[in-house]
Amino acid sequence: MFAPAMLGQAGEILALARAKNMRIAAAESCTGGLIAGLLTAIAGSSDVFERGFVTYSNEAKEYLLGVPTDLIHRHGAVSHPVAVAMADGALKHSLAQLAVAVTGIAGPGGGTAQKPVGLVYVATAMLGGETQTRELRLGDIGRDAVRLATVEAALAMLRARLS
Repeated sequence: MFAPAMLGQAGEILALARAKNMRIAAAESCTGGLIAGLLTAIAGSSDVFERGFVTYSNEAKEYLLGVPTDLIHRHGAVSHPVAVAMADGALKHSLAQLAVAVTGIAGPGGGTAQKPVGLVYVATAMLGGETQTRELRLGDIGRDAVRLATVEAALAMLRARLS
């Protein structure tokens, strides 16, 4: 289902987290569960991957992760502050020590001049540490390509947090 290189990266992240006795949670919007799917494609991942939240709607972000409604209204669901709130909420609403969150516009529609197709925010939160974010401007490269590039960016951020 996933490319061998992505599966290899996921296996390395799981091994790094396992070595640090850490569990991971994912809060996903534009990827629709692909990060969770990739991590759980690795046999034995249940000792590291704690849970995933697919929060595609604004209401799900609010209800499942505690993202403040006014934050979404002020900045939009695809924004740095919402990505941070999603990552922080995934930690708060799980038993994980490390969380990754993604929100973006995969296309083909939905983009604006200010927030074009391919704009994605990825955030990682770690217990006892600062939440880190990254903005991706992938362009209108196609829905599947945006989603896969977002998963790759999330893996890279998880690896950086675990190294």
